[in-house]
Amino acid sequence: MNLVQQSLLGLSFAEIEIALSDAGVLKHHAKALWRAVHRDHAMDLASLDLSPPLKKWVAANVGEGKPYFIDFPGQEQEIHSNDGLTRKYLLRLQDGQVIETVLMGYDGRFTACLSSQAGCAMGCVFCATGQMGFVRHLTVGEIVAQVRHVRRMLAQSHPHRRLRNIVLMGMGEPLHNYDSVMKAMDIVSDVRGASIGPSRIAISTVGFVPNILRMAEENRPYRLAVSLHGSTEEERSSLVPTSKKWNLESLIQACRNYCDTTGKRIFFEWTLIAGKNDSPETAERLVALLQGIDSHVNIIPLNPTHGFAGAASESGAEFQKIIRKSGIPCTFRQRRGIDVAAGCGMLKAGRVVLTKRP
Repeated sequence: MNLVQQSLLGLSFAEIEIALSDAGVLKHHAKALWRAVHRDHAMDLASLDLSPPLKKWVAANVGEGKPYFIDFPGQEQEIHSNDGLTRKYLLRLQDGQVIETVLMGYDGRFTACLSSQAGCAMGCVFCATGQMGFVRHLTVGEIVAQVRHVRRMLAQSHPHRRLRNIVLMGMGEPLHNYDSVMKAMDIVSDVRGASIGPSRIAISTVGFVPNILRMAEENRPYRLAVSLHGSTEEERSSLVPTSKKWNLESLIQACRNYCDTTGKRIFFEWTLIAGKNDSPETAERLVALLQGIDSHVNIIPLNPTHGFAGAASESGAEFQKIIRKSGIPCTFRQRRGIDVAAGCGMLKAGRVVLTKRP
């Protein structure tokens, strides 16, 4: 019978305690193991100066042919943007899939943009990932491994700076991979490890209504960002095919429910496309649509992707003025890494292994 290994990165703190306890190791050793894995992002546990019981457990349980392993995605490529602040990593997973993770530097802070899937099933017409199709969900360990990777790279280049923010806005629809994404974020926000504050983690969705409602019901501590892009059903469904499954009315109702239940603000993402969703009339409809919802609108300049005929809009200032006049905060998303295809909607792995998994 083949051994099915589990990734240590995909285990919660409680699960690590159980794994140690089942082997006769006192639970308090879980803190040292957790710190080594998640705070110190250790590459080789066996070489660490661990307590004898923990060292013995690692030797017997972690590695090839043993119950546990640590996800180490291979770095296929590291691409630096001319902006001097953005780096894109092409990471190879164990089955050969290649995903993209982006590290962005801002004034005094660093943000990691993580992928949650290999490909994406949502099919948004202006998104390169959506155009490549869906291959599979990422595991908890594969999502956490991206955080470990960028923290290691940051420690090498900026040893006195730390990763402060995470956005789930890379490849994939995070709420389509809900359980893995939430567990991964619970792990990286644990104060005993990477300790990324929950309020500094944003989960973006194209409008996966059932799991917006689930986020509200479970009162998840992370920020919610909703890619809206259209103020009418016709306008939105022409850009976001999932609107045919979860229409605009049901999405807005889910957002109202989320705000009422959690008391949290929603960030609405709006990619501005000339002649499609950039008119003053569209802005007025958007204002009406968001009445009663604690909202912040982020305007995203359209980034070029292969296969989409839309053009970037020049009407952003007027669009923003109308939104702001209504009292809704509205800002332009700062563009980063466009020259290396690291911007919003541009992530598309150079190689895809078309072996699909459930």
